Parts: sequence; C-alpha cells; structure tokens
Amino acid sequence: MGEAPAEMSIDPYRFVRAALFRADPEVAHNLAISALKLGVYPRPTRPDPPILGQSLMGLDFANPLGMAAGFDKNAEVPGPLLAMGFGFVEVGTVTPRPQPGNPRPRMFRLVKDEALINRLGFNSEGQERAKDRLAERARNGIVGVNIGANRDSADRIGDYVAGARAFAGLADYLTVNISSPNTPGLRDLQQEGALGALLAGAVEALAEMAGPRPPLLVKIAPDLGDSALAAIVETCVARGVDGLIVANTTLSRAGLTDPALAAEAGGLSGRPLFALATRMLARAHLVARGRLVLIGVGGVASGGDAYTKIRAGASLVQLYTAMVFEGPGIVARIKTELAAVLEREGHHSIAEAVGTGADGLKDLGL
Repeated sequence: MGEAPAEMSIDPYRFVRAALFRADPEVAHNLAISALKLGVYPRPTRPDPPILGQSLMGLDFANPLGMAAGFDKNAEVPGPLLAMGFGFVEVGTVTPRPQPGNPRPRMFRLVKDEALINRLGFNSEGQERAKDRLAERARNGIVGVNIGANRDSADRIGDYVAGARAFAGLADYLTVNISSPNTPGLRDLQQEGALGALLAGAVEALAEMAGPRPPLLVKIAPDLGDSALAAIVETCVARGVDGLIVANTTLSRAGLTDPALAAEAGGLSGRPLFALATRMLARAHLVARGRLVLIGVGGVASGGDAYTKIRAGASLVQLYTAMVFEGPGIVARIKTELAAVLEREGHHSIAEAVGTGADGLKDLGL
C-alpha cells in the first residue's frame, strides 16, 4: 500500500494529550520530562534549511527556535530537546540553593485560551545538581542557563553573581531572570540602580573566568513602561550585556475566557501573551537600535508567529506553552513554516527580516 495522503495523517499527540490533560499540569510536565529521558520524542528527518541558520553573539544557530526557560528547570533534558530539533535550549531558572517553590497546585491550563498560569516560584534543585548534569552533557548544541535568586536570600544580587560564576564555564550563554512575577520583589531588580549593580557584579564574575566569557542576556517583563524599558536597555548596553529576552509571563488577564481560572494568581503564558509581548519586543528593538540581540518569546505557536516576532525585532524566538497544547511535532512544523514564509517574502536570511515591522505594528496585526 502507498503512503496515506497528508490530510489523512494523524498526530499521535492528540491521543497522548487527552491522557495528559486528565492529570494535574505539573504531573503531566514531569511525565514529559521522563519521556524525554527515555528517548520518546520525534527526531528531525532532514537538516534545517540553510535560510534558518545564523551566527549571533559568537554562537552558530542552525535555526532560531529555542526552548524557553521553565520547561527544563534542572538541566535534566537539554540533549533530548536539542535532538528534537530546537536550535537552542535554555535551562532553569536555577537558584543557588535548592528550594521547593510555592505550594501546589501552582500550574493551571486554560485550554480554550491555549494558555497556562503558573506560580511555581523558582522551584529548583539548586546550582550543584544543575552543574553536575551540564558538566556531563555532550557539547553538541547551544544550551543557555537562566539564573535566579533564592526566595529567602538576604542578598539577591549576590545570588545572581554566584549563578554567573557557577555556570560561566558550562553555559553557552547566561540569562539573568529578574522578571518572574512569582517571587515577591524580584521585579524590583529591573529598576535602573539595582539592575546596574547586579550586572556589574555578574560581568565582573564572568571576567574572572579563563577564556572567553559566555554571552550575557537579561529577561524582562512584558508590561514595562517606555521610560523603564529605555532605562533597562541603556543599563544593559552600558554594562556590556549582549541581549534581551522579551518577555516573561504577565499578570494581565485581558481577553481570557474562563473567569475562575483567570482569578488564579501567577504569570500567564501562551497565546494571550503574544500581542503584549510582541509589542514590547518592537519597542525594545526601536530603543536598542541594534546594540542588543533580541530573543522574542510569548505565544509563539506557528511559523507565522515566529516571523512576526522576527519582524518586530527578534533574531531568535522561544516557545514553551504551545508545545503543551500541540505536542513536540510543533518544532518541525514551525521551522518548515518559517523557512517558507521567509522565502515567500523574498528574504535570503533571517537577518534581512529582523525589525522590518517594528515601527508599523498595525502591519503586524498588533
């Protein structure tokens, strides 16, 4: 018999999802991590299209699609995620000392909205466990480490400096996460004075390492005002930061369809975040004027979404929540769709499209 027509193909995740969605979201997430450890995941059937490749921050990305921080908090499965076809993986958020995070339940699915609300609160096995795992991994792909502070720390800036020092020789890049809404007071570190002190300490710690330092990025919130965003950008540039990740989860509940779930505390991710985070991305691109590499995250679920992020100013994009709803096949699909739209629009590289829609958000449908 011949192959079934494409329109008759069945995505096996449809059946897996039905079972997973009957479980608590955090339990389902842990099952996904276990499946990746066991090698139960799809592999690419062909190399990435050359149009998706680029060199940024001294790193060679085969494609611009990354797994966002929050999925692999303890650096358990960066290898399998890369083998699935991601162009890079960001593990963490990792805190210096182990901590349990907030009480359960602390993750909630909003199925109709294709969104998640989480108030995990930097649950982490700590730096030592993550360091051991990263030291053992094969260095066959780009893995960044997202660092944070312990909830009860008396010196949060010191926690970030410790994180930079701990992972300087193990990470391909480092991300300073100062924008999670689930650790009280953490977003205060986005203020100019505190951020400057934090980055000065992190850069100094990285300068102590032998050899070239890994690129340093900062992950910001999606709902900053114009003056706050400008201050962050200028502080990052002045301190030698390489890029911004735009953006973290939001406390906004605009447009959600389930009032009961919308009332849950925590950060919102997924489809409803797309417009807010992409508008912030475009603003960051216009303020940064090419001085920082931008990574767009928030609501990416298709090649068209990725292309919109790129036109808003991103050179790279990340996802997490969309894979919960659509399964691991989303990785190959987004790459195929993105390559097709780039070629259709007459681009020969991603760089040609970066920021081309940042000053005309209506053209991006935002």
